[in-house]
Amino acid sequence: MQTEITNTIIQKVPMLSDEQQQKILEFVDKLLDEQKSPSIWQRLDENLKQVPAEEIAELPADASENLNHYLYGSPKKTK
Repeated sequence: MQTEITNTIIQKVPMLSDEQQQKILEFVDKLLDEQKSPSIWQRLDENLKQVPAEEIAELPADASENLNHYLYGSPKKTK
């Protein structure tokens, strides 16, 4: 179902030059790209790339197992 705005755009675009139509297409493509949000994994990957390797190397090897200890100070789990 087309809205009134869509119909108006469809009527007016052919009146523009090819160059102007190309600019409109690029603008619409840019708007569509902005609507796409990256997945949580893509965002985590991008954020991880910003952390220096030296910082990652300093993380404790048992961080996932003892997360509550490192975050809240609770006792470490024993194996």
